[in-house]
Amino acid sequence: MRAFFLALLTCAALPAVGRSETIFVEAESFENMGGWSLDTAFTQIVGSPYLLAHGLGQPVADATTKIKVAEAGKYRLWVRTKDWVAHWKAPGTPGRFQLLINGKPVATEFGTQGADWNWHSGGEVELPAGEVSLALHDLTGFDGRCDAILLTSDPKFTLPAPAELAAARRAWLGFETPVDDAGEFDLVVVGGGYAGVATAVSAARQSLNVALVQDRFVLGGNGSSEVRVWAQGGTLRGKYPHLGEIVEEFADHAPDSPAAGTEFLDERKEKLVRREKTASLFFGHFAMKAATDKDGKITSVTALEVRTGRERVFRGKLFCDCTGHGVIGELAGAKYNIEPKGRMGMSNMWYWQNDDTDQAWPETPWALALETTDFPKNPRSRSQIDGKPFMKGEWFWESGFDKDSIKDLELIRDWNLRAVFGAFTALKHGKEKDLHTKSALKWVAFVGGPRESRLLEGDVVLTRNDIVSQREFPDGCVPTTWDIDLHYPKEQFAKKYPDNPFISRAEFGAGVDRKNGYPVPYRCFYSKNVPNLFMAGRCISVNHEALGTVRVMRTCGMMGEVVGKAAYLCTLHNTSPRNVYDSYLPDLIDLFKQPGAMRRDTLSGDLYRDTNSIAVEPYLSKGTDKVTGVPNQPKPAAGTSGVAVKSLAGIVADDTSAKMTGKWAGGTGLSPYIAEGYRYANATEPAEARFELTVAEAGKYEVKLAWVGHENRSTRTSCTIEREGQKPLKLRLNQQESTTEPNGFHSLGLFEFPAGKAAIVISNEGADGFIHADAVQLLKK
Repeated sequence: MRAFFLALLTCAALPAVGRSETIFVEAESFENMGGWSLDTAFTQIVGSPYLLAHGLGQPVADATTKIKVAEAGKYRLWVRTKDWVAHWKAPGTPGRFQLLINGKPVATEFGTQGADWNWHSGGEVELPAGEVSLALHDLTGFDGRCDAILLTSDPKFTLPAPAELAAARRAWLGFETPVDDAGEFDLVVVGGGYAGVATAVSAARQSLNVALVQDRFVLGGNGSSEVRVWAQGGTLRGKYPHLGEIVEEFADHAPDSPAAGTEFLDERKEKLVRREKTASLFFGHFAMKAATDKDGKITSVTALEVRTGRERVFRGKLFCDCTGHGVIGELAGAKYNIEPKGRMGMSNMWYWQNDDTDQAWPETPWALALETTDFPKNPRSRSQIDGKPFMKGEWFWESGFDKDSIKDLELIRDWNLRAVFGAFTALKHGKEKDLHTKSALKWVAFVGGPRESRLLEGDVVLTRNDIVSQREFPDGCVPTTWDIDLHYPKEQFAKKYPDNPFISRAEFGAGVDRKNGYPVPYRCFYSKNVPNLFMAGRCISVNHEALGTVRVMRTCGMMGEVVGKAAYLCTLHNTSPRNVYDSYLPDLIDLFKQPGAMRRDTLSGDLYRDTNSIAVEPYLSKGTDKVTGVPNQPKPAAGTSGVAVKSLAGIVADDTSAKMTGKWAGGTGLSPYIAEGYRYANATEPAEARFELTVAEAGKYEVKLAWVGHENRSTRTSCTIEREGQKPLKLRLNQQESTTEPNGFHSLGLFEFPAGKAAIVISNEGADGFIHADAVQLLKK
């Protein structure tokens, strides 16, 4: 790893005294990053990755490196940085940091000027000849950022114009060759989220030579320890129940979202890819360019190695865009669509805990000015971190709905940070401060979790109507089971910042077969006009509404499994993704029917069961054939199967036997739940769930109702207890509250019941959010 880069500007005809020296140091190339984080998400916007001092209000440890100075003297200094809140003209400069030279700070504090990335002058500094140490010294812990450092003794030196900066970087870095050749691959997969991991593994098991190119240093994307969105979507079901077996080899089963970083199995994902002999994993490579031939085929993708600044070319026969943003498709000229307004936004989740002692928190005048009524109450976790429960800032901390989902990405992330820090300041210094003296902010995602941007166009553009009407496609394959879940600004919290709300609500549309799934067609997984481009993940060929169901991670992973199999047929027959549908669809369907652990050693070789693979059996039913791996009855993915009614004591009635009136939708996204799922209904149209019970023996019974708390649930759900010969008893339930009971039941209290008929009735009369109906339990005392 190169820790520094020198461009020594000399003229052979001049004596040594006339020599000038320019030293350029990429911050991301520092030998020791200390407490600074490497931020690669905005490389195309900034022109480079950069270091971020994401300390949650506590200055992070210095990032350090060493340079060699050929000649002592005075050098002019610039640091490329920005004042990250200046775009909004916010007061204060939270991103302040110093540059230390041989342990001594330069007089200028950086990160204090410029709404855009700029060269902040540090004046003149004196440098000795020989080895010199540099350090980035954070002053605030609030997301100061540094891209590069420039030192020059050349009195005639002028900074490059923004349009010339990329070329100037390459010249300053002084590489002997402009690019490295990573080699040629059967399939180049760009993007290491669920879709990318599954694509690479699926293709490698079909003997393809695969490159998996990932800009971060962990896999999983939104489902990694960096973002911490739990994986949703049903697998192992529908027309081809073996789809999802590869996904289940690496998918998380996190109890919360967010949860502890270890719950997201970063190491397991990496291990799974690295054990594939024909798969090569390239961490820390940000795809920047795509070359195409006269027929529009992609011939190569060029990626920036984020730590060194080198460019590396990946040549390939086939390419798969798993970037989420459709980056490769856009670079290659693929047709795509972006919803003009009202897109789903980006989340940066967070959590806080109560410590044993009082915890200080600084004032944050540059953050959003919030009171505790300007955002939802943080729900309590179901799990613990370091032996303690925590309070979650969940998926709904989301913004950027009408902002440019590509060009404004960094601004969207930074707005989210301003919202989070402003909210925590409201807790610590607002009207409820006495309740939060021991509250400590523990984690905030600096890597955002985007939901919607470019949608690449394929031969089929799937619509909501296709899904709801159960339109049958001959190439339907990946089962999508998530409701059509679209996000919009939540009106209750949008008043203070109407131009860019930061709290969302989910609007669920019915019509998706949650049990078996709607089979998404293969023709959504390749480009309409770039002949050798596949896509998997949230950039596939669907419209805005259909994206609401296909975008969840387990579903995206199954897309990758399909692409890997289709890429094999492309390679075997030297054909295109489109022609796989036209000429080899029966062969592709036959591959869908094969267990995920099956593999072949050569293109013409037979499939066989790899007995050394990471076991799939825990995710299948007890009737699994141990030789072929074929499940007799596929079981829903872990985390999506419910608590069996027969396992519960007392008198139990599930929602499947309840009398439902009004408009209800089914769900499995919140767990635990009883049996096959739960029902939920909004407050706009009358809805009622009537759980009828037979009480064989009179006596005192504890009445328990099952639900999982959620921010969009009603705090005033109507619950009526009906008993023979007695006046109905009406209660109001706060269904935003969760319970610590393992099966999700909440106790409503002890009540006398005569023998005979009884009923518990849930309704949305007077509700202020979604009501939740799952199961009722009566326990005799």
